[in-house]
Amino acid sequence: MVEKVQKIVGSLPDLDDVNSVREMAEQRLREGDAAFVADLGIALFRTYGSAERPIWQYRSVFDSVFRLLAVAADPAHLGHALRLIGTVVSVDRKKARYAASLLASSRAATDLARAFTGGQVHAGGLEELRACLVHELVLRGEAVGDLPGIAPWATSLHWRYHPLGWLPLHRSSIEQSPDLPSYSVHGSSYSLPFGPSDNEASPAPAGDGRTASAVETTTPSAVAEIARAVANWAEESNGRIEIRTFALSAASGSIAELLSVLSLDCLAAKGRRSAPSTSACTPSRVWQVLFAAASAGGAYNHGLYGAYGRLEAWRSMAGLSGAPQTATFADVEHQVQDHRWFTFSATTKWFEQVAWDIAIAALSPDGRSLAVLAATDTD
Repeated sequence: MVEKVQKIVGSLPDLDDVNSVREMAEQRLREGDAAFVADLGIALFRTYGSAERPIWQYRSVFDSVFRLLAVAADPAHLGHALRLIGTVVSVDRKKARYAASLLASSRAATDLARAFTGGQVHAGGLEELRACLVHELVLRGEAVGDLPGIAPWATSLHWRYHPLGWLPLHRSSIEQSPDLPSYSVHGSSYSLPFGPSDNEASPAPAGDGRTASAVETTTPSAVAEIARAVANWAEESNGRIEIRTFALSAASGSIAELLSVLSLDCLAAKGRRSAPSTSACTPSRVWQVLFAAASAGGAYNHGLYGAYGRLEAWRSMAGLSGAPQTATFADVEHQVQDHRWFTFSATTKWFEQVAWDIAIAALSPDGRSLAVLAATDTD
């Protein structure tokens, strides 16, 4: 078997078409030879994975093999899937996010308990995989604190300083209907809860004609925190982001009227072909939009996947609601529920109007502070 694997790995750069290699791996798995598929993936990774720009043949075949084992339905194949994943995440911990999403979407939580035992050789990467798996399962409604084999690790104190340790081990009432990907051997699919369709928002009720005056209070730290769910759009794709915060006077007025006088770049008169429209929405709707932006990514990237998508969506909502960075999750959740939330839209040249447009406003309970997040991306 070793000789066969090495022959395939050695000939890879000479191939003009790698379909035969992918099909061979699928056939071997159908025949129950998961060990061969894992060995092939490990050999490919060790030979080509460390290159700064890996050859296209490797990228195509390796992702196919990686996904093939991770989504395989037979629980007997899980050990070999974890063997391949462990090799990869020991070198590249970020791959743990992808692996956890694949595993949680395709396998029973009781089977995945196997990932939470042993594996000290690749402890760092495997611990990251476990942390991501916990929250991928939470997003899917699993009570991880009650699952034998997973609960002891998930409820232990040893990972409380991990970034994901800030999140609860249950789904908040705000986390309704998260848009999670569906994987198959040949690809994935997911839906986007934002985009040009949001321009159909109905206008918010008119105010009493008196619009609040505003003083901008935007700070670099607020921008960084609020941007966390959409930062990947700008860093890894063609995204553009606007984040502003304001202190308001006590005067009343509709949210549409207020947004119109704030000199927001995304609503600038230049290029505007219609008045902005606004719609009140629930915190759940805002979380759903931000989670999708963080987990699925923008036009040219794959996002952060479920676990870190969950974290960054909450951190953005914490920033929008003015919660201090040291706040507990429970404090942030309470503050988010107390705020009033709106989406808004306008057909301006700032928004790309393709598939990735977001515009959110958060108003404090006393009406004295407003935070705005707008983001757009294009392919």
